[in-house]
Amino acid sequence: MFHLILKTQANLKNDLLSGLTVALALVPEAVAFSFVAGVDPLVGLYAAFLVGLITAIFGGRPGMISGATGALAVVMVALVANHGVEYLFAAVVIQGLIQMLAGAFKLGKFVRIIPHPVMLGFVNGLAIIIFLAQLGQFKVADASGVLQWLQGSQLYIMLGLVGLTMFIIHFLPRLTKAVPSSLVAIVSVTALVKGFNLDTRLVVDLASVGGGFPTFHIPDVPFSMDTLKIIFPYSVILASIGLIESLMTLQLVDEVTETRGRANQECFGQGLANVVTGFFGGMGGCAMIGQSMINVNSGGRGRASGISAALFLLFFIVVGSSLIEMIPLAALIGVMFMVVLGTFEWSSFKVLNKVPLSDAFVIVLVSTVTVFTDLAIAVACGVIVSSLVFAWKKSERIKSTTNIDENGGKHYELDGPLFFGSVQSFQDLFSPKEDPKEVYINFERSRVCDHSSIEVINNIVEKYKALDKTVYITNLSPDCASVVKKAGNLFIANVK
Repeated sequence: MFHLILKTQANLKNDLLSGLTVALALVPEAVAFSFVAGVDPLVGLYAAFLVGLITAIFGGRPGMISGATGALAVVMVALVANHGVEYLFAAVVIQGLIQMLAGAFKLGKFVRIIPHPVMLGFVNGLAIIIFLAQLGQFKVADASGVLQWLQGSQLYIMLGLVGLTMFIIHFLPRLTKAVPSSLVAIVSVTALVKGFNLDTRLVVDLASVGGGFPTFHIPDVPFSMDTLKIIFPYSVILASIGLIESLMTLQLVDEVTETRGRANQECFGQGLANVVTGFFGGMGGCAMIGQSMINVNSGGRGRASGISAALFLLFFIVVGSSLIEMIPLAALIGVMFMVVLGTFEWSSFKVLNKVPLSDAFVIVLVSTVTVFTDLAIAVACGVIVSSLVFAWKKSERIKSTTNIDENGGKHYELDGPLFFGSVQSFQDLFSPKEDPKEVYINFERSRVCDHSSIEVINNIVEKYKALDKTVYITNLSPDCASVVKKAGNLFIANVK
């Protein structure tokens, strides 16, 4: 429906121009997420600069943009409110160390176990979150400080400028792809507002974005076990959410660009970025799906796009804050609305009635949980439900054919995996009281997968032994035999 993804090769011009576009969109996002976390806007802006720069250089996914994110901000707010921003900086440092360890131990590969329905739900949920986050820009505080929706001409002007921005972004690539359409839209709408002196909200209405260079700063917290007990749980949650969001965004960018990123290197790069950010007064961050899609849509493919986005952002903070502050919020809202349209998997509506009901349920579940809680919980729910469905289906697959040999021995030819989900079906295959003195269980087409499997085999053997009958286990594969061997004396059958 929406052809928003441009499959282009990396080149320096595209990377620089897309980096500029991303930097423009990063400013209000970083400021907004700072407010969510309850910290000064510069804390979010420094995080966007440092995390974006370091992950662009050392991360495993060229073209992916990282910075301060809403998924992390909602976790940080309680820590900041209860203990202060210095505890946040310390938590971000530990968050980074955890992520670096994840990269060192090559845990990034575990993102591969996330099923595709979970990925679809994640993408759709984040698109909805990005959309809902923009709606807050249509509200202003009244005299009593209560947020109210815009009314009258202000609302109509805002909607008109948002529509114009989206129109330019959608149709300009049909005329020329020499410059990013998002950048042209931002510049055009800004010029229109200034030229006609339109009454609409600007970036400066959110907060001043001017400041100096970030400086090294050791978090001012007591170095004690009590401090660690406070910050460590937050660090683990932040590290988990950051890695999940980053690795799933990495997979999304992989699909869009038809290239392959390095998950473990990305874990290390994200961790290094957060360690440095914590020592330089930033709120930490991770991959940003919205800005990554802006970058990809604008032709950014190489590391130069992320590096230039971070450096442009630093320029805006230090020197060009007055230029950024005059950008209408409507232009940036329009850019983000187009990101929503390009990010949401519209094809998921078509497949809902074509895929198994369980997969459709997982897509809806993950999308819903992402919106109402956070990404880590949503992905965990999706993986758990998918795993339970898989286990249930597999448990129905173990079966057996039987035959009696010339000596009167009964042979069970198993077919299907034996694991915790199929142990009941496995037990139902056998008839110890009716079977002859010798029973053979052939595992040539089956596998012993876990401790539950060993336990149920042991129980079957014990039942036959109590009836003075003998069980022989045959054709165990080497890896299954190693599982049995590790069980020690638990497994007492004769093995041929």
